[in-house]
Amino acid sequence: MTSTTEKVKTAVKELKKGKLIILSDDKKREHEGDLVGLASFVTAATVNEALSIARGVLAVPITKSRADELGLDQMTTHNSEKFGTKFTVSVDHIDSTTGVSAYERAATIKNLANLSTTSVDFETPGHIFPLVAEDGGVLTRQGHTEGAVELAKIAGVPPVAYIIEILAQDGKMAREKELKELAKKHDIFQLSMQDLINYREDQKQAGIDEGPTVYLPTQYGDFHLTEFSVNDEEKSDLLIQSSRSFDQIPLVRLHSECLTGEIFGSQRCECGPQLREALKTINKQGGALVYLRQEGRGIGLHEKLKSYVLQENKFDTYDANVHLGHLPDERDYKKAAKILKISGLTKIRLLTNNPDKVQSLIDEGIEVIEQVPLITGINDKNEQYMQTKKEKFNHKL
Repeated sequence: MTSTTEKVKTAVKELKKGKLIILSDDKKREHEGDLVGLASFVTAATVNEALSIARGVLAVPITKSRADELGLDQMTTHNSEKFGTKFTVSVDHIDSTTGVSAYERAATIKNLANLSTTSVDFETPGHIFPLVAEDGGVLTRQGHTEGAVELAKIAGVPPVAYIIEILAQDGKMAREKELKELAKKHDIFQLSMQDLINYREDQKQAGIDEGPTVYLPTQYGDFHLTEFSVNDEEKSDLLIQSSRSFDQIPLVRLHSECLTGEIFGSQRCECGPQLREALKTINKQGGALVYLRQEGRGIGLHEKLKSYVLQENKFDTYDANVHLGHLPDERDYKKAAKILKISGLTKIRLLTNNPDKVQSLIDEGIEVIEQVPLITGINDKNEQYMQTKKEKFNHKL
């Protein structure tokens, strides 16, 4: 895993625990550090901690769409602030009394992130200052407002956060040395704005958005599942990574979706047993499975079922796909290679019988040091199918 990716993911991991992090920018901009927390996980204790440690202005970065939903107008129609920070009118949750206590401020912050609340749930003016982030995020504007919203999006929660500038003991802004000392003293993870920018630039260059990561305990072992999506695609691909760390080179499986085999236990293929065995093996040896939404060798479920009709009348899977006007195998592994690169899995052992997968990853810059066979799920009903894979697709069985 690259250092930039590792830092961002560590920061998000801390934030998802409800903790605060420090997000710092460089000398060319505000040259300050802010404490950042996720609004969905805010508590009175973390608000009190933020106010005690940082002593700046407590504000709540939100998206423009969320501000519009809540009817939050800009504080001024003529914004002359040096960096163009977009303050809206201040708010309190309607159940607040004075709105000042850490408990009531936390309630207001949390309800700004509660997407079921509407404008009638807030009163203005109040004691919380929403800030509207630019839609393009840190690649458009390198502010703490955008950075905090980006971190919320990466975490997979409503894109609302809370931030507060950090002051040094003498009342001036805390700079590099003071921020480092404060992080160590309070055991707070520190992330630079440049790391976050680099992370987003890497994703933009790859053409893939990395979604939330969640803990996934299964009957095959404990994993972490991450969503990867492209804007024009309906279905997201997934990375299922072993939760334990191992010293050896990671074992990786590229597995294409097969609804009939994985959900209904079809014996026309070996996809279900392969998926289950791959997860068991990866759990034992360490690594990841990339789950690609490429049903039916990339032709989709509808065409796959039509191919089955032909296969029931003496066609093999290769000839059936060709007869329907498709290539024998239309799967593409370029996106899988991008997912592996984003995840830092660039030197791997590949769990596959398919030499095309090995070559495809090598062509995309992944170092495959070993092809590890996965022989399972062979039965009397898929014998011809397996023979076709061996003879026409060159699978090593």
